[in-house]
Amino acid sequence: MEKTVNNKAWFMVLPVLVLVAFSAVIPLMTVVNYSVQDTFGNNQFFWAGTEWFVDLLASERFTDALVRNLIFSFSILAIQIPLGIFIALCMPRKGWGVPVCLVLMALPLLVPWNVVGTIWQVFGRADIGLLGYVLNNIGIEYNYTQDPVAAWATVIIMDVWHWTSLVVLLCYAGLVSIPEAYYQAARIDGASKWAIFRFIQLPKMHRVLLIAVLLRFMDSFMIYTEPFVVTGGGPGNSTTFLSIDLVKMALGQFDLGPAAAMSLVYFLIILVFSWVFYTVMTNVGAEKPETKGE
Repeated sequence: MEKTVNNKAWFMVLPVLVLVAFSAVIPLMTVVNYSVQDTFGNNQFFWAGTEWFVDLLASERFTDALVRNLIFSFSILAIQIPLGIFIALCMPRKGWGVPVCLVLMALPLLVPWNVVGTIWQVFGRADIGLLGYVLNNIGIEYNYTQDPVAAWATVIIMDVWHWTSLVVLLCYAGLVSIPEAYYQAARIDGASKWAIFRFIQLPKMHRVLLIAVLLRFMDSFMIYTEPFVVTGGGPGNSTTFLSIDLVKMALGQFDLGPAAAMSLVYFLIILVFSWVFYTVMTNVGAEKPETKGE
Protein backbone atom coordinates (compact mmCIF):
# COMPACT_ATOMS: atom_id res chain seq x y z
CA MET A 1 0.00 0.00 0.00
CA GLU A 2 1.49 3.31 -1.06
CA LYS A 3 1.67 6.13 1.46
CA THR A 4 0.09 9.43 0.55
CA VAL A 5 2.54 12.29 0.79
CA ASN A 6 1.11 15.70 1.59
CA ASN A 7 3.55 18.58 1.23
CA LYS A 8 1.04 21.25 2.18
CA ALA A 9 2.38 21.22 5.72
CA TRP A 10 5.52 22.96 4.45
CA PHE A 11 3.42 26.07 3.78
CA MET A 12 2.62 26.19 7.51
CA VAL A 13 6.32 26.00 8.38
CA LEU A 14 7.39 28.50 5.71
CA PRO A 15 6.77 31.65 7.83
CA VAL A 16 8.97 30.21 10.59
CA LEU A 17 11.73 29.38 8.10
CA VAL A 18 11.59 32.90 6.68
CA LEU A 19 11.73 34.40 10.19
CA VAL A 20 14.72 32.23 11.13
CA ALA A 21 16.47 33.19 7.89
CA PHE A 22 16.10 36.90 8.62
CA SER A 23 16.89 36.68 12.34
CA ALA A 24 19.72 34.14 12.30
CA VAL A 25 21.04 32.98 8.93
CA ILE A 26 21.36 36.37 7.22
CA PRO A 27 23.11 38.06 10.21
CA LEU A 28 25.43 35.05 10.47
CA MET A 29 26.35 35.35 6.80
CA THR A 30 26.99 39.05 7.33
CA VAL A 31 29.39 38.26 10.17
CA VAL A 32 31.14 35.66 7.99
CA ASN A 33 31.50 38.26 5.27
CA TYR A 34 33.03 40.80 7.67
CA SER A 35 35.42 38.18 9.09
CA VAL A 36 37.28 37.77 5.77
CA GLN A 37 37.39 41.47 4.89
CA ASP A 38 38.66 44.76 6.23
CA THR A 39 36.92 48.10 6.12
CA PHE A 40 37.88 51.69 6.82
CA GLY A 41 34.33 53.01 6.71
CA ASN A 42 32.31 54.52 3.85
CA ASN A 43 31.13 50.98 3.01
CA GLN A 44 34.49 50.14 1.39
CA PHE A 45 35.78 46.59 1.93
CA PHE A 46 39.14 44.98 1.22
CA TRP A 47 39.74 41.24 1.07
CA ALA A 48 41.69 39.93 4.08
CA GLY A 49 41.14 36.18 3.83
CA THR A 50 41.99 34.27 7.00
CA GLU A 51 44.24 37.02 8.35
CA TRP A 52 41.92 37.93 11.23
CA PHE A 53 41.52 34.31 12.31
CA VAL A 54 45.28 33.73 12.31
CA ASP A 55 45.91 36.91 14.29
CA LEU A 56 43.12 36.04 16.72
CA LEU A 57 44.31 32.52 17.50
CA ALA A 58 47.86 33.81 18.01
CA SER A 59 46.68 36.68 20.21
CA GLU A 60 47.50 36.55 23.91
CA ARG A 61 44.56 38.85 24.54
CA PHE A 62 42.13 36.29 23.12
CA THR A 63 43.77 33.39 24.97
CA ASP A 64 43.63 35.19 28.31
CA ALA A 65 39.94 36.09 27.85
CA LEU A 66 39.16 32.49 26.86
CA VAL A 67 40.92 31.12 29.95
CA ARG A 68 39.00 33.54 32.16
CA ASN A 69 35.75 32.44 30.55
CA LEU A 70 36.50 28.74 31.06
CA ILE A 71 37.51 29.27 34.70
CA PHE A 72 34.34 31.24 35.34
CA SER A 73 32.03 28.74 33.61
CA PHE A 74 33.48 25.67 35.32
CA SER A 75 33.45 27.47 38.67
CA ILE A 76 29.79 28.27 38.16
CA LEU A 77 28.97 24.65 37.28
CA ALA A 78 30.97 23.33 40.24
CA ILE A 79 29.00 25.55 42.62
CA GLN A 80 25.51 25.81 41.18
CA ILE A 81 24.87 22.16 40.23
CA PRO A 82 25.61 20.63 43.68
CA LEU A 83 24.00 23.58 45.46
CA GLY A 84 20.90 23.38 43.27
CA ILE A 85 20.55 19.63 43.93
CA PHE A 86 20.96 20.18 47.69
CA ILE A 87 18.32 22.93 47.85
CA ALA A 88 15.90 20.89 45.72
CA LEU A 89 16.29 17.91 48.07
CA CYS A 90 15.51 20.16 51.06
CA MET A 91 12.34 21.62 49.53
CA PRO A 92 8.98 20.18 50.66
CA ARG A 93 7.03 17.88 48.34
CA LYS A 94 3.60 18.58 49.83
CA GLY A 95 1.75 21.25 51.77
CA TRP A 96 1.64 25.02 51.77
CA GLY A 97 5.43 25.28 51.69
CA VAL A 98 5.61 24.09 48.08
CA PRO A 99 4.20 27.22 46.39
CA VAL A 100 6.08 29.47 48.82
CA CYS A 101 9.41 27.82 48.00
CA LEU A 102 8.72 27.82 44.26
CA VAL A 103 7.89 31.54 44.29
CA LEU A 104 11.01 32.35 46.32
CA MET A 105 13.15 30.32 43.92
CA ALA A 106 11.64 32.04 40.89
CA LEU A 107 12.15 35.60 42.18
CA PRO A 108 15.86 35.97 41.26
CA LEU A 109 15.13 34.72 37.75
CA LEU A 110 12.64 37.56 37.23
CA VAL A 111 15.24 40.27 37.83
CA PRO A 112 16.70 41.67 34.56
CA TRP A 113 20.41 41.17 33.99
CA ASN A 114 21.31 44.87 34.07
CA VAL A 115 19.34 45.32 37.30
CA VAL A 116 21.21 42.39 38.86
CA GLY A 117 24.50 44.05 37.96
CA THR A 118 23.36 47.37 39.41
CA ILE A 119 22.16 45.74 42.64
CA TRP A 120 25.48 44.01 43.23
CA GLN A 121 27.46 47.05 42.14
CA VAL A 122 25.86 49.06 44.94
CA PHE A 123 25.68 46.13 47.37
CA GLY A 124 29.41 45.47 47.11
CA ARG A 125 30.69 49.04 47.32
CA ALA A 126 33.03 49.62 50.23
CA ASP A 127 31.58 53.05 51.07
CA ILE A 128 27.80 52.68 50.79
CA GLY A 129 27.21 48.97 50.07
CA LEU A 130 26.05 46.66 52.85
CA LEU A 131 28.34 43.79 51.78
CA GLY A 132 31.43 45.97 51.42
CA TYR A 133 30.74 47.81 54.67
CA VAL A 134 30.26 44.64 56.72
CA LEU A 135 33.30 42.82 55.30
CA ASN A 136 35.62 45.78 55.82
CA ASN A 137 34.38 46.34 59.36
CA ILE A 138 35.02 42.75 60.40
CA GLY A 139 38.59 42.98 59.18
CA ILE A 140 38.29 41.58 55.64
CA GLU A 141 39.71 43.97 53.05
CA TYR A 142 37.18 44.00 50.24
CA ASN A 143 37.14 46.32 47.25
CA TYR A 144 36.06 44.79 43.93
CA THR A 145 37.18 47.90 42.02
CA GLN A 146 40.83 47.43 43.01
CA ASP A 147 41.29 43.80 44.05
CA PRO A 148 41.00 41.13 41.26
CA VAL A 149 40.18 38.40 43.79
CA ALA A 150 37.34 40.48 45.25
CA ALA A 151 36.09 41.25 41.73
CA TRP A 152 36.05 37.56 40.81
CA ALA A 153 34.34 36.61 44.08
CA THR A 154 31.68 39.28 43.52
CA VAL A 155 30.95 38.20 39.95
CA ILE A 156 30.75 34.50 40.89
CA ILE A 157 28.55 35.06 43.95
CA MET A 158 26.32 37.37 41.91
CA ASP A 159 25.82 34.70 39.24
CA VAL A 160 25.21 32.03 41.88
CA TRP A 161 22.52 34.22 43.46
CA HIS A 162 20.90 34.93 40.12
CA TRP A 163 20.91 31.52 38.43
CA THR A 164 21.06 28.77 41.07
CA SER A 165 17.27 28.98 41.22
CA LEU A 166 17.08 27.66 37.66
CA VAL A 167 19.01 24.53 38.66
CA VAL A 168 16.84 24.16 41.77
CA LEU A 169 13.59 24.31 39.81
CA LEU A 170 14.81 21.82 37.21
CA CYS A 171 16.03 19.37 39.87
CA TYR A 172 12.83 19.79 41.86
CA ALA A 173 10.79 18.95 38.76
CA GLY A 174 12.80 15.76 38.40
CA LEU A 175 12.33 14.84 42.07
CA VAL A 176 8.56 15.30 42.18
CA SER A 177 8.19 13.07 39.11
CA ILE A 178 9.57 10.06 41.03
CA PRO A 179 6.73 7.66 41.99
CA GLU A 180 6.20 7.06 45.70
CA ALA A 181 6.55 3.32 45.11
CA TYR A 182 10.31 3.75 44.69
CA TYR A 183 10.63 5.28 48.14
CA GLN A 184 8.39 2.63 49.70
CA ALA A 185 10.57 -0.12 48.25
CA ALA A 186 13.70 1.63 49.51
CA ARG A 187 12.27 1.91 53.05
CA ILE A 188 11.36 -1.77 53.03
CA ASP A 189 14.93 -2.66 52.01
CA GLY A 190 16.32 -0.39 54.72
CA ALA A 191 18.16 1.86 52.26
CA SER A 192 20.02 4.85 53.65
CA LYS A 193 19.44 8.43 52.51
CA TRP A 194 22.63 8.31 50.47
CA ALA A 195 21.54 5.05 48.79
CA ILE A 196 18.14 6.57 47.96
CA PHE A 197 19.85 9.60 46.45
CA ARG A 198 22.46 7.53 44.58
CA PHE A 199 20.20 4.87 43.09
CA ILE A 200 16.76 6.54 42.90
CA GLN A 201 16.86 10.32 42.92
CA LEU A 202 20.06 11.01 40.98
CA PRO A 203 19.22 8.67 38.04
CA LYS A 204 15.75 10.20 37.81
CA MET A 205 17.28 13.70 37.72
CA HIS A 206 19.77 12.78 34.99
CA ARG A 207 17.83 14.36 32.12
CA VAL A 208 17.04 17.59 33.97
CA LEU A 209 20.67 17.81 35.12
CA LEU A 210 21.75 17.52 31.49
CA ILE A 211 19.50 20.46 30.64
CA ALA A 212 20.75 22.41 33.66
CA VAL A 213 24.42 21.86 32.80
CA LEU A 214 23.92 22.83 29.15
CA LEU A 215 21.90 25.94 29.97
CA ARG A 216 24.21 27.12 32.71
CA PHE A 217 27.37 26.50 30.70
CA MET A 218 26.09 28.33 27.61
CA ASP A 219 24.72 31.23 29.62
CA SER A 220 27.79 31.59 31.86
CA PHE A 221 30.14 31.34 28.89
CA MET A 222 28.22 34.13 27.14
CA ILE A 223 27.85 36.32 30.23
CA TYR A 224 28.22 40.02 29.55
CA THR A 225 25.77 42.40 31.22
CA GLU A 226 26.29 41.57 34.90
CA PRO A 227 30.12 41.69 35.06
CA PHE A 228 30.22 44.67 32.68
CA VAL A 229 27.89 46.66 34.94
CA VAL A 230 29.71 45.66 38.15
CA THR A 231 33.38 45.72 37.17
CA GLY A 232 33.50 46.88 33.54
CA GLY A 233 35.99 44.07 32.93
CA GLY A 234 38.34 45.28 35.62
CA PRO A 235 40.29 45.88 37.69
CA GLY A 236 42.66 45.86 34.77
CA ASN A 237 41.50 42.98 32.58
CA SER A 238 40.89 40.51 35.42
CA THR A 239 37.18 40.07 34.62
CA THR A 240 37.30 40.85 30.90
CA PHE A 241 35.55 37.83 29.42
CA LEU A 242 35.27 37.08 25.71
CA SER A 243 31.91 38.82 25.42
CA ILE A 244 33.23 42.03 27.01
CA ASP A 245 36.39 41.94 24.90
CA LEU A 246 34.30 41.36 21.78
CA VAL A 247 32.11 44.40 22.45
CA LYS A 248 35.18 46.54 23.14
CA MET A 249 36.74 45.42 19.89
CA ALA A 250 33.62 45.89 17.76
CA LEU A 251 32.13 49.06 19.24
CA GLY A 252 34.99 50.64 21.15
CA GLN A 253 37.77 50.15 18.59
CA PHE A 254 35.49 49.64 15.54
CA ASP A 255 37.63 46.70 14.36
CA LEU A 256 34.78 44.99 12.54
CA GLY A 257 36.89 42.37 10.77
CA PRO A 258 38.71 41.03 13.88
CA ALA A 259 35.49 41.31 15.89
CA ALA A 260 33.58 39.25 13.32
CA ALA A 261 36.31 36.59 13.31
CA MET A 262 36.28 36.53 17.10
CA SER A 263 32.50 36.16 17.22
CA LEU A 264 32.64 33.14 14.89
CA VAL A 265 35.37 31.46 16.93
CA TYR A 266 33.41 32.31 20.08
CA PHE A 267 30.31 30.67 18.60
CA LEU A 268 32.23 27.54 17.58
CA ILE A 269 33.76 27.17 21.06
CA ILE A 270 30.31 27.29 22.68
CA LEU A 271 28.99 24.81 20.12
CA VAL A 272 31.84 22.35 20.65
CA PHE A 273 31.73 22.47 24.45
CA SER A 274 27.94 22.09 24.49
CA TRP A 275 28.21 19.09 22.17
CA VAL A 276 30.86 17.52 24.42
CA PHE A 277 28.74 18.05 27.54
CA TYR A 278 25.68 16.59 25.83
CA THR A 279 27.56 13.58 24.42
CA VAL A 280 29.32 12.72 27.68
CA MET A 281 26.23 13.06 29.90
CA THR A 282 24.02 11.19 27.42
CA ASN A 283 26.51 8.31 27.23
CA VAL A 284 26.80 8.18 31.02
CA GLY A 285 23.02 8.01 31.30
CA ALA A 286 22.80 5.31 28.64
CA GLU A 287 25.38 3.12 30.41
CA LYS A 288 23.49 3.01 33.69
CA PRO A 289 20.71 0.57 32.66
CA GLU A 290 23.28 -1.83 31.16
CA THR A 291 25.40 -1.78 34.35
CA LYS A 292 22.29 -2.43 36.44
CA GLY A 293 21.34 -5.37 34.26
CA GLU A 294 24.75 -6.97 34.62
